[in-house]
Amino acid sequence: NAIKKISSETVNLYGAGRTDSGVHAKGQVAHFELSNKISLDSIRDGINQHLRPLPIAILDTKEVNDDFHARFSAKLRTYEYLIINRRAPLTFNKHLAWGVFKKININEMKEAALNFVGKHDFNSFRSIDCQATSSIKTIQSCTIEKNEPYIVINVAAKSFLHSQVRIMAGTLVDVGKGKISPINIKKIIESKDRSRAGATAPALGLYLIKVEY
Repeated sequence: NAIKKISSETVNLYGAGRTDSGVHAKGQVAHFELSNKISLDSIRDGINQHLRPLPIAILDTKEVNDDFHARFSAKLRTYEYLIINRRAPLTFNKHLAWGVFKKININEMKEAALNFVGKHDFNSFRSIDCQATSSIKTIQSCTIEKNEPYIVINVAAKSFLHSQVRIMAGTLVDVGKGKISPINIKKIIESKDRSRAGATAPALGLYLIKVEY
């Protein structure tokens, strides 16, 4: 609707990917085609003007080749999952992070995360609503950083299954709590059984950080 207001054209808007309700995006990418010539700055500023007061902002606008597609041309997607690990309840970050109030072992989580890297059948880590024809995905990296009280899980891959990162995050937190041994992650992957993995972490802690082409 915002694009139509600045261009008087009805367009199809294609995003780099869809996320669950409540998931945040710092680096979402979308593309559309215009018949009329409008400067890139005018497109960015005009869309932002008509998006108010929605919590959406266009950071940058670029002209691309006709064969570019925001979804299908993507080579790598990077997500972060933000956890706040402390006894006190969340305040400012209540809807921006997952509050975990039992102390978790970051070293156990880091050891477990290594098992996700590589090409695997991630059937144990997708939701019942996943419509992908294959559950085989390649995780390029899965790292964990801690800056008290924040714990950030970083995951990068070309594509993901429905709720895959959230289930991975929930499973890693169970490892940190001592409910799952790090060495059992490989067995959970090999089982292809969703019931063996941890709970699905809340959507509010997940961020789409970057899409690379």
